[in-house]
Amino acid sequence: LGPPCDPVVEPGIHRSAVVSENARVDPTARIGPLCVVEAGAVIGPRTALVAGCYVGRDAVIGADTLLRANAVVRERVMVGDRVILHEGSVVGGDGFGNYLENGAWRKIPHIGTVEIGDDSEIGANTTVDRARFGKTVVGKGVKIDNLVMLGHNVKVGDHTAMAAQVGI
Repeated sequence: LGPPCDPVVEPGIHRSAVVSENARVDPTARIGPLCVVEAGAVIGPRTALVAGCYVGRDAVIGADTLLRANAVVRERVMVGDRVILHEGSVVGGDGFGNYLENGAWRKIPHIGTVEIGDDSEIGANTTVDRARFGKTVVGKGVKIDNLVMLGHNVKVGDHTAMAAQVGI
């Protein structure tokens, strides 16, 4: 069926996009206005980043994937083939990890990553936190509605569906 995007969108990099010279963007991909693609990132064939998207350092986005406006894929995150990330979704943000020391909260670094399986869909304003260690996993064919929150190190099995405002 081809990519899950508007078929009239032509491949190429919009003049207002900022793409690192050390990123690899397939020539059939589309990088829209005001998108940022950091060093080491890989954008697969026929993938489209609509507008205002951010792809972090060493992130990998597969083939035929669609990032709608303002979707964020943070550093070292892996996104499979035929995935849709809807508006405002954030994949790979830090998990909520803090500890109390001498009456003050201190941040616990989250040095893991996230993997999104093929044929999955992440709804608008949904967040998938990066793991503290290891990886947060969204399996193949998972359908996640808008306003869902997946915490660090969560593992969602293949072909799971979640309705709006679920938090795990």
